[in-house]
Amino acid sequence: MTTYRERLTAPISWWLTAAAFAVVWGWILLVATTWPIAIATTAIVAVFCLYGVWRYGSLLVAVDPALLRAGAAVLDAAHLGEVEVLHRADYRNRLGVGADARAHLVTRPYLDRGVLVRVDDDSDPTPYWLIASRHPEALAAALGHTGPTKEVPHVEEVQEG
Repeated sequence: MTTYRERLTAPISWWLTAAAFAVVWGWILLVATTWPIAIATTAIVAVFCLYGVWRYGSLLVAVDPALLRAGAAVLDAAHLGEVEVLHRADYRNRLGVGADARAHLVTRPYLDRGVLVRVDDDSDPTPYWLIASRHPEALAAALGHTGPTKEVPHVEEVQEG
């Protein structure tokens, strides 16, 4: 029985960009060759680009009583530690200067929030998993998180000068 399931998919802008890329290649070949070659090139490039967007952009995150699945990686429920909901600033910090190089990242560039799941296993060198999610509160709740989920507003510093 799955308690949480989310399929992360690439945004529409990625699909449109892939299609536009194929059309541009078709146009370039139309100028240099014939219509059939240009159309065939457009179709071939479109297939490869759209497949690439689908393959990279599609990721399953699922939680059931026995495990956490994020893409191809699986973490047993017995090793689930503390769960923290991360919104924009905290999430970006954990991807940048606040990151641990040993962490397992399941992120996508089109998402700017997620959860941090600590790994409670002394034999595992991975300190935590950072998982991107469109619904981090629901994912954290499925993992047993009961703490606050309120987003802390990001305050920008103004330099005087």
